[in-house]
Amino acid sequence: MFRVLNRSTLVGSRNLLLNQRSTTSSFISRNYCSTTTTTTENNNNNSNNNNENGNNNKNSQKKKKRGLLFWGGAAATAVASLTLLDLLVNDDLDIITDKFRHRLTKEEMKDRPNLVILGTGWASLCLLRKLYTDRYNVTIVSPRNYFLFTPLLPGTTTGTTESRSIMEPIRKYCRRSDADDVTFIEAECLQVDPVKKTVKCYDNSAVKGEVSEFELPYDQLVMGVGAESATFGIPGVKENACFLKEISDTRSIRDRMIDCFETAGYPGQPDAEIDRLLHFVIVGGGPTGVEFCAELNDFITNDVKKAFPKHLTDRCRVTLVEALPHILTVFDKNIIDHVEKKLQSSPTTKIWTQTAVTGVKEREMIVRDAEKKERSVPYGMLVWATGNAPRPVTQKLIQSIGPEVQNVRRGLVVDEYFRVKGADGIWAIGDCSVTPLAPTAQVASQQGRYLGRLFNDISEDLHQKKQGQMNDQEFTADLKKKPLFKYRHMGTLAYVGDKSAVFQIKDADNKTTTSEGLATFLLWRSAYLSKCLSIRNRVLVAFDWTKASIFGRDVSRG
Repeated sequence: MFRVLNRSTLVGSRNLLLNQRSTTSSFISRNYCSTTTTTTENNNNNSNNNNENGNNNKNSQKKKKRGLLFWGGAAATAVASLTLLDLLVNDDLDIITDKFRHRLTKEEMKDRPNLVILGTGWASLCLLRKLYTDRYNVTIVSPRNYFLFTPLLPGTTTGTTESRSIMEPIRKYCRRSDADDVTFIEAECLQVDPVKKTVKCYDNSAVKGEVSEFELPYDQLVMGVGAESATFGIPGVKENACFLKEISDTRSIRDRMIDCFETAGYPGQPDAEIDRLLHFVIVGGGPTGVEFCAELNDFITNDVKKAFPKHLTDRCRVTLVEALPHILTVFDKNIIDHVEKKLQSSPTTKIWTQTAVTGVKEREMIVRDAEKKERSVPYGMLVWATGNAPRPVTQKLIQSIGPEVQNVRRGLVVDEYFRVKGADGIWAIGDCSVTPLAPTAQVASQQGRYLGRLFNDISEDLHQKKQGQMNDQEFTADLKKKPLFKYRHMGTLAYVGDKSAVFQIKDADNKTTTSEGLATFLLWRSAYLSKCLSIRNRVLVAFDWTKASIFGRDVSRG
C-alpha cells in the first residue's frame, strides 16, 4: 500500500533540508575564514621572526668584527710599543731614520778610507750596526765568525741556555742593505804595525789552505779584540784551570763536570778520591764567578741529585775563592751580605774570602789564607773567573808604540774620542782599552755605538785626510767639535741562585737603589732578554728557560 503524503509535509521537509545546508555552509565558511586568518598571522609571525634573526646575526657579525678590530689593534699597538721601547732602551732609534738617509753611489764610494775592525765582540758589533758602511771600505777580522752574548755564558755551562741560543752570525750584519761592501775574514790578528799601517793575520782554524797568513792595509783601525782572563803569573793556571770567556769554555766545563760525577761512581773508588772529584772550585768573586757558582749550585740541587746516587751527590762541594775581603765588590755592603748569606745557605757551597791561589796543579791547588798560611786543596774541577788581561796582539801594539805614551799594562791608553795615544789612525774600544769605566758588556756596547756614530760624522773629514786635502791638525780641530762620549749606566745585575737575583743602580746624585729576590730575578731575565741582539736569540733563550723549568736540565756529556 502506498502512503499518501500531504503538501504541508513535503514543504516542511524541504525547509528543513535548506536550513541544514545553510548551517553547514555557514560553519564551513567560518572555519575557512578562521583558518585563513590563523595562517596569515603565522606567516606574519614567521616573517617577523626571520627578520629579527637576520638582524641579530648581522649585529653579532658586526660585534665580532668590532672585537677582532679592537683586539687586532690592541695587539698591533702592543707590538709597536714594545718595539719602540726596545729601540729606546737599546739606543737604536736611529735605525728608523737611517732608512731614509742618502747613500753614496758606486762612483762616490771610490777611494773611500779603508776601515779595518778587529774583533766581533760587543764593542765591534755595536759599532758595525751604527756605521754607514757605504762611506768606508770595511773589513772585519776575527777568529770567530759569530757574536757571543757573554752575560749568559754561566748558564750555558749547566744547560739553562743552549750555546746556539746566545750566538749570532756576524755575516748576518755584513749583508744589510747598506753593508754590501763589508768583508769578513775569519782569522786571528798577530801584530799591528802602526808605522806601515798594516795588520798581520793568520788562519788559526783546523782547516788551512795554501795561504794561511796575510797582511791587510788600513787607513783607520779599530781595536775591539777584548781581553783574556788574567792569571797573574800564577804557575799551572793556564795548563790546569778552565776559563769562562768563549763558547768552547762552556763545553769544556760541562764535560769536565759530568766526567767528575761519572768517574766518582766507579766501583771501588776510594772515599778520598770521590771527595776530590766532587769538589768544584771557582776562583774569582766577581759577577761571572758568582753567577757560575749560583748556576752550578742550582744544577746540582735540582738536576744532578735526581740522576746520580745519593751517596755521591751528598758529597758534592762547591767553593768560591776570593782574594779580597768580600765578593761582588761592585755592589753595596748590604747586597754583598745578602749574596754571601744566600750562596752559603746551600749545604754544598762555601765562600773563602781573603784567600789567594798561589799555584795550581792537575789535582790540587795551593792557597794562602789571611794568616799567610799555605795549604793544599784537592779539586775535581777548577774554573778561573778572575779579572782581565790584554791579549797578545794588544801587548805587542803597546810595545810598538812605546812605554812613554802607553804606560798602562792592562790595555791601550786612549783619549776622550777613543783614539789610541801615540798612534795615527788607531782607535780602541771595549775591554782592550783603558778608561775610568768598568770593563763590562754594557760599557763596551755604548762605546761601540758612540764610535760608529762618530765615524759617520767624520767620514768626509777622513776621506779628505786620505786624499791629502786635510792635515792632522785640521782633522783634530774638527774632531774636537764633536760631542764627547757619555756613559749611561743602566744598573748592575747578578744572579745568585734559586730564582733570586740582585740589582743596584746609582742616580746622578749618587743615591743608590737596590733590590733582591724573585722580582729582581724576573727583572734580570727581562733585561738580558731585551739585550739579545735579534728576535731569533730572544725566542731561543726564552724557549731554553721554559724548557729547563718544565723538564729540567740535561745531565749528559757533550
